[in-house]
Amino acid sequence: MRFFAVLGLMLLAGKFSGELVERLGQPAVLGELVAGIVLGSSVLRVIPTGAGDPLSPIIAFLAEIGVVVLLFEIGLETDLKAMARVGAPATAVALVGVAAPFLLGFLYWVSPLHAPAPSGDATTVAIFVGATLTATSVGITARVLSDLKRMDSTEARLILGAAVIDDVLGLVILGVVSGLAAGAAVSALGVVRTLAVAVGFLVAAVALGTALAPRIFGFVNRMRVRGVLLVSAFAFLLLLAALAARAGSALIIGAFAAGIILSGTNQFEIIEKGMKPVADIFTPLFFLSIGAAVNVRAWNPLNPENHGTLAVGGALFVIALLGKLVSGWAVPWRRFNRWAVGIGMAPRGEVGLIFAQIGLTAGVLSGGLFSAILLMVIGTTLVAPPLLKWALGRWGSTGATTDPEALVA
Repeated sequence: MRFFAVLGLMLLAGKFSGELVERLGQPAVLGELVAGIVLGSSVLRVIPTGAGDPLSPIIAFLAEIGVVVLLFEIGLETDLKAMARVGAPATAVALVGVAAPFLLGFLYWVSPLHAPAPSGDATTVAIFVGATLTATSVGITARVLSDLKRMDSTEARLILGAAVIDDVLGLVILGVVSGLAAGAAVSALGVVRTLAVAVGFLVAAVALGTALAPRIFGFVNRMRVRGVLLVSAFAFLLLLAALAARAGSALIIGAFAAGIILSGTNQFEIIEKGMKPVADIFTPLFFLSIGAAVNVRAWNPLNPENHGTLAVGGALFVIALLGKLVSGWAVPWRRFNRWAVGIGMAPRGEVGLIFAQIGLTAGVLSGGLFSAILLMVIGTTLVAPPLLKWALGRWGSTGATTDPEALVA
């Protein structure tokens, strides 16, 4: 009875809070995070988070399903051909947009600019801190560009193309940090080995899957039993995620690869449409569980004990903005609104939250540092849309480019 009640409240709170913040011009994920915080351990205590609560592992398990479904959807929306057409400029923006915040975050944590971590290996924590700063939430930026009718501009093409590449790079980094969380040694050889496994699995799975999946799902589509195509796609997602974990990578690497593979089948639109209700149920549970793990009392500025957490959150917020802003200057051979591109890459999203959750679950990140990272994610998500509108209004945008070669010339 308690499980059904908790699950029902989580689903309703996630959707209604998402509706509320969307009406305020913000992405629904913010509402789900806030709902999780309110229902979590530090406020109403509806969502179980304690190690001794029998429902805690069940909610964590459902959240795990939610995150693999989320990454499967991201994979379905990833157009490899479009990424190839955008070419060198978007790749340069993505590389700088990943490397700059990662290095700044890493160097900040290993420097004497903050109090030393109470426990754990400082290098591992620094890698996690840097990794959480690398992600870009393309959905938030796309919403602003669409509202301003700038989707055909050069800036929009660069931002969206770079954000897709950014997500791929972020997932590869996630494979590395997942290995570190599992206890892999923090050494140059260990990082290279984990990186090779993540990249190798992703490349091999996509190459083999794109060759076999159209035939397999073409056969499945001719079957008559109800729902066989959706069930087969969901099973394919789970099996590939399990195979990725078995290969020594992360579950979500396999889920992302499954989405990319099925995006190239003739049944793509049917699968995408069928998976939306599944994602509508499971994915909010992931964000609600993240919010539930936050100790909101750590954000109270009136408590002197919280000043360290707030200082770290503020520093990470500044690093997050500056690290992405410099990506606008990564393509000196093109003329466009560099401020708009840099700001458009700033909002953090789902992948950054996944990094933080893995670090918290593995015990690499403390509760205070987790709260500081979530503060950074929420802050960048809130300030990026108005800043992007300001940059486009101040310096305008470059006209649409229909010739793909023009972006790489």
